[in-house]
Amino acid sequence: MFLHAPIFICMVFTISFSLHTSLSQSPLPPAPPLASNTCNSVFLSYVHTRGYSIPPTDPANQAYRFESTLTILNNGRDELKSWQVFVGFQYNELLVSLSNAVLADGSYLPAEVGNGTVLAGFPVTDLKSAIETAGDLSNMQVQVGLVGTEYGVGDPDVPLPATMTLADDGYSCSEPTKQGDKEIHVCCTRNLVSPSDNKEEDEILPRQEGDLTIMYDVISSYDTNYWAQVSISNHNPLGHFVNWKLSWEWMRHEFIYAIKGAYPSGLDTRECLFGTQGQYYKDMDFSEVLNCEKRPTIIDLPPTRANDSVLGRIPFCCRNGTILSPNMDPSRSLSVFQMQVFKMPPDLNRTKLLPPQNWRIDGSFGSGYQCGSPVRVGSSQFPDPRGLPSESAAVASWQVVCNITQSKKASPRCCVSFSAFFNDSVLPCSTCACGCNNNPSQTCNADAPALLLEPKTLLIPFENRTQEALEWARMKNRPVPNPLPCGDNCGVSINWNLYSDYRDGWTARITLFNWGETEFADWFVAVELDKAGPGFQAAYSFNSSLLPDSNNTIFMQGLRDFNYLLPEKNGTNPKKDPRVPGTQQSVISFTKKKTPNINVAGGDGYPTKVFFNGEECALPAILPTNSACKMNAVTSIFIVLVVLLFWLVQW
Repeated sequence: MFLHAPIFICMVFTISFSLHTSLSQSPLPPAPPLASNTCNSVFLSYVHTRGYSIPPTDPANQAYRFESTLTILNNGRDELKSWQVFVGFQYNELLVSLSNAVLADGSYLPAEVGNGTVLAGFPVTDLKSAIETAGDLSNMQVQVGLVGTEYGVGDPDVPLPATMTLADDGYSCSEPTKQGDKEIHVCCTRNLVSPSDNKEEDEILPRQEGDLTIMYDVISSYDTNYWAQVSISNHNPLGHFVNWKLSWEWMRHEFIYAIKGAYPSGLDTRECLFGTQGQYYKDMDFSEVLNCEKRPTIIDLPPTRANDSVLGRIPFCCRNGTILSPNMDPSRSLSVFQMQVFKMPPDLNRTKLLPPQNWRIDGSFGSGYQCGSPVRVGSSQFPDPRGLPSESAAVASWQVVCNITQSKKASPRCCVSFSAFFNDSVLPCSTCACGCNNNPSQTCNADAPALLLEPKTLLIPFENRTQEALEWARMKNRPVPNPLPCGDNCGVSINWNLYSDYRDGWTARITLFNWGETEFADWFVAVELDKAGPGFQAAYSFNSSLLPDSNNTIFMQGLRDFNYLLPEKNGTNPKKDPRVPGTQQSVISFTKKKTPNINVAGGDGYPTKVFFNGEECALPAILPTNSACKMNAVTSIFIVLVVLLFWLVQW
């Protein structure tokens, strides 16, 4: 019954070796889901995990909570850089919370996503391939948790998206396939024309084009903090910013210690003092910290701070938040500032660098912009600060691309009136062109067309025009609605007048009126003439040119020392005279050689779009007609002299 010694020793050794081998090996990673094995590129899945009704009870349109998981798995050969996924929600969803992703358009949560939305990865932006990780799912895959509200789809029905695609360039996705009742799958394959042989270039994404771009460049890095340079560049020829305000959202409890070239709109350190930042940085004097808000707002400094040893001395800073069109001055189409950012655990490593998310930029005048998520790009290059003929590279660089959006709810802030040499009346800006005044004490008709005006009345504020407008209507035997039409409520109005029309050419006169209390420095006007643009010759009192790559848009700005559109001011006798608007005026000439069939008086001589400082203005719905009562040459000259007189008085 006893084993021989050699056999016993051999068995013990075999058991010990097997046990040691099994303990020394790391556990095998879990195998990917079976359904993903058939996709040899990027596999997407959306799983509805839970849902139930939430108050209030509404049988007609009941609200339900939904919880779901979006999975992105890279089964391809190449690393997936800066992943983005479009989820085609379709049940008026309101997204309340996200994990491992942000909304790519920078919207705040909760956000309405009923028409679909793009999710961008954060903090994991890149997914490596199985080949370079030996099948390690933790580096190949990310799972996004979604919680929100949807309407009308309750148990046992499931509110699945209508579609789902990878939003990254160069990928094509299959139609979603349903797996059971609660899951859909999509496989996205890469479209490669020819494989790249430059592996170094494959490691970074190319920079994208947009109306406005923001660069977030880390220029020096330490374990607990880093210095970043933020550069705002305007690329749209009609883009314009006055008093820009830039904001973003810190995702890792960062805070701003110092800034050069700009300043926070609010100095608030309470979140640090009573938060985790104060607990970790116990020896830090937070009275020296500038801002601890999760979503800070940064504003530009005035020119007087440009050479300030503490706050200034940053190239392209300190311009009162003005960013011009590159067509006006390329050197002033850029704004730059630097800031020192402190990090929090577990990011205390000089190579652990994550940009803020949900960027937004606003201005007091100009179009709205929608910004995407930061995308890692090749490091920016900067001139050597010591003046040597070399360049230094940023530690890391991210690009945020912003494009102009026109909100359907937003009202214009400028409007255009039309007049002509063959009609003695002016078609003023439309009633409520820039929105209606909801003051109940002011009774007016928001639906009635604006009353035609005598040209000189354009120089009178709307609230003082009533008597002149009624007298002009009486003289022309035109009906007058009761109550009278509301005003246009526009801070800036522009008159486009057809001044003359002859065999070889024609002329127009443009006049700008500022009815506000603030001047417009470095203003510009862009006028789009679909058929007349190629015949443009010159604007005699403005700097003017056709926009690059355009033959129908005239770009005009004030001459040097005349680039201010002054505010409204008191009349000659404030006790009896109405206030006078700030004005600028120029005659514009056109030739018919390049537009031989143009019908100037028939409508071709009127703009189809007008922009003031980048914002599109409201246009009249109708054009002046060739009435029997024509304006003679003496009257025309008189009107020009009156307008010029008012303009010269201001100077």
